[in-house]
Parts: sequence; C-alpha cells; structure tokens
Amino acid sequence: MYFTSLPNHKTPGFNEALHFSKFKKYNIVFNALSDKSNCERHVGCLSLKTVLSGEEWYTIDHRRIAVRPGQFLMLNNDQEYSCSIEGPEKTVIRSVFFREEFANKVLRDMLCSEDTLLDTYADTEEKKPEFFQTLSAIDFALQQKLQNLITVLDEFGYDTHMVEEHLLFLLYDLIRKHKTALGYTRKVKALKPGTRVEIYKRLCMAKDFMHSTFMDKQGLHMITHTACLSTPQLTRQFKAVFKITPHQYLTQIRLGHAERLLKQSDMPVHEITRACGFENTSAFCRLFRKAYGISPQNFRTIN
Repeated sequence: MYFTSLPNHKTPGFNEALHFSKFKKYNIVFNALSDKSNCERHVGCLSLKTVLSGEEWYTIDHRRIAVRPGQFLMLNNDQEYSCSIEGPEKTVIRSVFFREEFANKVLRDMLCSEDTLLDTYADTEEKKPEFFQTLSAIDFALQQKLQNLITVLDEFGYDTHMVEEHLLFLLYDLIRKHKTALGYTRKVKALKPGTRVEIYKRLCMAKDFMHSTFMDKQGLHMITHTACLSTPQLTRQFKAVFKITPHQYLTQIRLGHAERLLKQSDMPVHEITRACGFENTSAFCRLFRKAYGISPQNFRTIN
C-alpha cells in the first residue's frame, strides 16, 4: 500500500484498529508532507524511518530520537513507539513498513546464500530480523534505492510484484548495514559477546542523544546518564568503537549542522552559533576553520 498523506488519528470516526491492522497484512510505504502529526502509540512491524526535510520525533523505550535529513531509524517487529511532527517547518517523511513474512523470507534467503552475514541469527523460520534501533547515516546506495521505489510508486501506482522487488533490494542494503554494525560490536572492550552487544547498544543511545539534542548545552553527565554508563566507561568504549571521543563526536554533529545552515539558509553566523549549541561565535569560527580550512563567512560565499 502507498500513502501520500498521514492519517489524522484525532479525526472523529477514525478507525485506529482498522488502520493499524493493515501493517500486519501489507508492505506499506509513506511519502507524505506534514507540519503537524501525532501517533501516541503504535506497535508496528519492521520499518525504516527517514525524512527529506524537517524532523520527526520518535519515543522508543522512554528515549526521544529526532530523525533528520541524511539519517534513518530502524524499528523492529513488535516494537512499541510513538511519533510526532511538531513543526513549524514542513516535514517530508518517507517510511517503509515491511510485512513480517516478507522480511523473514528475505532474511532467510540471505542466510542461506551467505551464512556468515548475520552470525547472531539462527537459520530458522521462527527467527525474526532484529536490527539495532539507532540512527544511522543514509549512504548513496540506500538513498538511491529508496528514491527509485518512490519514483516507481508515483509513476505506476502500487503494483505488488514490482514493489516487492524494490523492497527486497532495499532490505538487502539494510541487512548489509546491519552487518557493519555487528562489526562495531566486536570492537567493544568486553569478553562476552552478549556484553559487547549490550554496551554497543548503550553507545548508540549516547549517539542518538547527541544527534537529537546537539543544539542544547548538555554536559557529558547527561550523555552518560542516557546511556547508563559511567563517564570513564562511556569515553573509553566510545573511543574504542568509533575512534573518537563523545565530545569530539558532538562537535562534529554541530559543525555538520552549521555547514548545512550556511549552505541552505540566510541565518547570520551568530544565530547559527546558537542554533548549533556552540558557546560563542568566536569559538565556533575557530572550530569551523580548523575543520574546514576556511571561515564560516567565506564558506558561505563559495557555496
């Protein structure tokens, strides 16, 4: 099924049970523009969440995560969550919901053809795909496959066989990225595989928190509290896995957002400084020049 608008759950007579029952029966694609939306509770199937503009907020296990352009979020089957678009900027959302039986068949096919791809999964029909529920960067290959799917839907409508072919290759890319994430778990400094996976999940919580709240002046203690790790443990494990400290990672996020604002807006540099969570304009300019080899003003001029 293909939807180009989001349902209003507060519309009188809206049948929520009927709406959500479709997610168990069909592969569903959303490509919609909205400046205000709210779903207070959904228990969904395996799904991919991304946006082309604006931002969409998700609450998962008491964590609030902002999905912004260039990122995607995977949610596993039977995961309870809420989501909202709070404006004022209009948000173009693109979400794909994979029917459970379809997703399981794709996973089993990959396991049969390359049994080392997801070595944490048993090769049984009952085992379901389980991704790390964390923000990830969209690479060109994944972005292109998603765009091709939307183009086909806009031009030809929802043809089940055609759409399933596109979704199959989209899932292949997602599983490939999951394989990469599994490689990161092996870099965690711990003896037991289960402990390494758990610590990696907590490091991802820290990353998601920084991506979602980079504009705020959050201290390291807030990041460690979110990840349920001590400050030394977070810093040591974060550096071991990602080759960078949490503070350096947060600075990269802020500089990346500043780069986008310099390219895409007319905001003065001092306003960009505040919008990106930097202490003052001078410090921001020094960090930007160190990272990009050019001042923010000159960067804007040539871009």
